[in-house]
Amino acid sequence: MSDETLPTKRRRLARPALSVLGLKLFAIILIVNVAISGLVFVSVSRSINDGFIDYLKTTQAELVHNLADALGNEWGRQGNWQKLRTDPRAWRALVRRQLWPEGHPPPVGIQRDLAKTRDFVLHDADGLPVIGLPPRHDRQPARLEWIPIRHEGRQVGTLGYVPPDQLLAQMDRLFLDQQQRNLAIIVASLVLASLLLAGGLSWWLGRRTRGMALATRRLTEGDYGARLTERGRDELSRLSQDFNVLAETLEANRESRQRWVSDIAHELRTPLAVLRGEIEAMQDGIRPLDQDNLTSLSQEVGQLERLVGDLRLLAQSDAGALEVSLAPLDLADSLKGRLEDAQGWIAEHGITLESDIQGPLMIRGDAQRLRQLWNNLIDNTLAYTSAPGQLRIRLGQKDRMARLTWEDSAPGVPESELHRLTQRLYRVEGSRSRRSGGSGLGLSIAAALISAHGGELTASPSPLGGLCWTLDFPLMPNS
Repeated sequence: MSDETLPTKRRRLARPALSVLGLKLFAIILIVNVAISGLVFVSVSRSINDGFIDYLKTTQAELVHNLADALGNEWGRQGNWQKLRTDPRAWRALVRRQLWPEGHPPPVGIQRDLAKTRDFVLHDADGLPVIGLPPRHDRQPARLEWIPIRHEGRQVGTLGYVPPDQLLAQMDRLFLDQQQRNLAIIVASLVLASLLLAGGLSWWLGRRTRGMALATRRLTEGDYGARLTERGRDELSRLSQDFNVLAETLEANRESRQRWVSDIAHELRTPLAVLRGEIEAMQDGIRPLDQDNLTSLSQEVGQLERLVGDLRLLAQSDAGALEVSLAPLDLADSLKGRLEDAQGWIAEHGITLESDIQGPLMIRGDAQRLRQLWNNLIDNTLAYTSAPGQLRIRLGQKDRMARLTWEDSAPGVPESELHRLTQRLYRVEGSRSRRSGGSGLGLSIAAALISAHGGELTASPSPLGGLCWTLDFPLMPNS
């Protein structure tokens, strides 16, 4: 990606956009809260209505029975209904006296409206009216309910009254309208609160997810410098942390890949330049085309072949396709044999070899790959250990593992650099001198070979002043 196109894409991706997820979340929360509020309103309103009517029926039944008992007593004192028929004030006084006993003020609100004398009808034993309902022009005639009036077991008349449901219509449902109005205000407040909640939550979540989407888009465009702000300790914050780790990993991998390509180009350029120079010298007649010069060319070609072979091995290891033929073998015998063959080579470099190899230690291994591993470790020691130096090798068993320690003398490596020693083409001193350490792939190959055997390679400072490599191989069962 060019430097010219990346800022343009960043500006395009950074433009504010409407969050679809935020809109969906807003709509869902709002709809759910409105539906719940509506159900609450309907259910509570119905409950108030039914409960209020039941309350009225119970209250009125008690009042009507008390009035019927009082009318029975009044008939007993008079022997007829003549007084009440001719004196409406006596009727009103009797009704009010029963409904509002002396010393108790008239009830307010609904009970006072229930206790209107005009809502009662009195008939004698023959069904003739004594006190009747006056004509009303504002509504239809009331449908009455009747109870008997008795005196000493004898029915002396009937009392009619308006039932509660009709009383509600008469009172224009004042109480229920007031309660439902209050309930509507509460429900409207809940809807408004849910609206604010849904809006705030959808804006907050939409903003964070939109930021993640834009940052992810930047990653797909190759901008690995994208980072998310880490706030809080919720799942989104942990997702932001994981995203940042991913971005850092991708950025590090890109830089590593760029260094890898640059280093490979450098490693290939050196032998190719030597080959080109010698061939041109032979073409120009400066150097003769003889056996010695052809041998020099062959050595440079061999160096190229080894470098390409190392790269191929590492590529196979990365792809999980490294060719390894595992079979039972004695790790101690393999190591001892290679050290015996290389003893003279090690001595020529001024290195004293000290070994303590215990065995047999049976593992599943590839004899050729293990020999390649020993060669890489020996090459690394000879390339980086100053003469006169010392190499100490110990092999033994620890738990269910075969443990090999490979220690050499100075110079050492800073502890901060130990974890980078198996990186490809990495050299502590940053040198590109082929004399001081070859291609820089040896330890990377050693780590790949050990991993192919199910083992592990770790580096630490050596008491001898140099490096200590610890190699652990899993032993075969029953070995």
